[in-house]
Amino acid sequence: MKIGVYLCECGGNISKVVDLPNVAEFVKPFDDVAIIRQHSNMCSGAGQKLIIEDVKEHKLDKVVIAACSPQFHEKTFRGALEKAGLSPYVLEIANFREHCSWPHRENPEIATLKAKDLVESSVNKARLDYALDKKTIKMGNRVLVIGGGIAGIQASLDLAAVGKEVTLIEKEPTIGGKMAMLSKTFPTEDCAACIISPKMADVQDNENIRLLTNTEIVNTAGHRLHFEITARRKPRYIKDSIDMDICMGCEKCVQVCPVSVPNEWEQGIKSRKAIYIPAALAIPYKYAIDKNSCLHFNDGSCNKCAEVCPQQAIDFNQEPEEIKFTVDNIIVATGYDIIDPKEKPVFGYGKIQNVVTGLEMERIVDHITETPPPRDVGKRVAFIQCVGSRDEQTGREYCSRVCCMYATKLASLLKQVKPEKEIYIFYTDIRAYGKGFEEYYKKAQTMGIKYIRGKVAELEENPENKKVILRAEDTLSRQVIESEFDLVVLSTGLQLSNSSEKIINFLKLTKSSDGFLQEAHPKYKPVDTNIEGVFIAGTAQGPKDIPDTVAQASAAAARSMVSLAQKEFQVDPMLAYVHPDKCDGCGDCLNVCPKDAIVMNKETGKAEVLEALCIGCGACLPSCSKEALDFHG
Repeated sequence: MKIGVYLCECGGNISKVVDLPNVAEFVKPFDDVAIIRQHSNMCSGAGQKLIIEDVKEHKLDKVVIAACSPQFHEKTFRGALEKAGLSPYVLEIANFREHCSWPHRENPEIATLKAKDLVESSVNKARLDYALDKKTIKMGNRVLVIGGGIAGIQASLDLAAVGKEVTLIEKEPTIGGKMAMLSKTFPTEDCAACIISPKMADVQDNENIRLLTNTEIVNTAGHRLHFEITARRKPRYIKDSIDMDICMGCEKCVQVCPVSVPNEWEQGIKSRKAIYIPAALAIPYKYAIDKNSCLHFNDGSCNKCAEVCPQQAIDFNQEPEEIKFTVDNIIVATGYDIIDPKEKPVFGYGKIQNVVTGLEMERIVDHITETPPPRDVGKRVAFIQCVGSRDEQTGREYCSRVCCMYATKLASLLKQVKPEKEIYIFYTDIRAYGKGFEEYYKKAQTMGIKYIRGKVAELEENPENKKVILRAEDTLSRQVIESEFDLVVLSTGLQLSNSSEKIINFLKLTKSSDGFLQEAHPKYKPVDTNIEGVFIAGTAQGPKDIPDTVAQASAAAARSMVSLAQKEFQVDPMLAYVHPDKCDGCGDCLNVCPKDAIVMNKETGKAEVLEALCIGCGACLPSCSKEALDFHG
């Protein structure tokens, strides 16, 4: 047996910490090691050519490569082995970068000792490797998009345009997400509804898209381009057979409803009834009954909407519907929630009457020209930046990337319709990084909007007039500011939506240190995940503005198209399998598998491994007392 060992410098990432010549000397005496090479970049064309030539010239049987994580270049190196005439499964990768040089950057000696251990274990494992037959599974044409905001909508439309069968699931009664709530978009001040509402209508009209609103994922099974989805659709309590074009929205049901509650879409500045259409641009444009506030469901005391409806559309007996289907790819576009400003009690949100969030201000500004407006803003308005993000106290040190510009936008819109308003923006740093952002910021200053560099220390309510007393330090002039404002707007940052947590658990996704979904690699695979066939898009991956969200959604759709373009997908044959003669059918292994890849054969009473679902993690092996479970490779 001849084994070739290749030590990669990784452009200095490894060689500047790990003593590779020392490691090479350590490996030399190993039995079966026929050749040791050191190269600046093994993944490069020159590095792969070196391996191919060595395999052919020295008749190598196995290859060990000490480089970066196999997540990045395992496929690359396996391809090189195939070109050299070897089985791609007689390759072992020792992860020197992530396991040695990066975590032990300050301790080169420890990094080198650890590298020796890793390469020794890899050589030992290579001795046991053997050629495996390739396995393939047939590809389908079905994609699930989770989340009906602008990212989910764009991804769905792109996929549908090339003939993919798309299921778009949204937990709310209407698609559109947060963008549909915006008044205008920065920096061009385009009408947000004018941009997103045609796309929303296109989703509903597209024959390749099945739209499921008011629906949540409750379970997923499967892996590797075969996902079995279970969803639950909450009832609207409106008969599905009712044609809303015929209904004409007479609003008789709304007029007689005795219940008024804060309107979530309007961020609570307006109210709605227990029976309502979620928004003026809602898709689907259908009524829904809020079970939590409806008196019929609370105490049975009211049936007024059902009594006055000329179409007899109300159906109080509807139950949640369970929907099961299978898809080949998934795009997660579950969006963001604003950071709860109550995490910063110094700002008094929820206690001080005239302190609102940026999203609430969106709706206030959108209705500011009404007579009277649903909420008056007074004469003096202050914006406070970086509420919840760029903050060690909340554990969110990242920048939310949109707050500076949406505060500038809201201040500009308010100033345009109410020039007499005095508007101040208290900031840490203005981050006007995008196209047209710097010009937009300067334009706001020329309009008379005052930017004050300084962190606000506290807010206090004046008990006599309910105005907000703001105390801050101007860090440029070194002066302490104390002033009264009629309204204070908290520019709250973004965080991963709470609804994403279930999806993370179902699909076994990971989160990065900032709490958003982790991509497979920030540059190499920015919209892929470590789960084959699952992609991410929009603010679920991290804070970003609308153009970046749309671009990333199209990128995720394109990656899915590439995945589905393959008629067959090659499955790694390094999978678990069952020795039928040893299995006694106890079933202990069934609950151990994280991917539900082990099932019981009803005919034989023995366990079986579903190769399309197995990821080769090996978690099942120790669960079997009969040693009936084994592992290829």
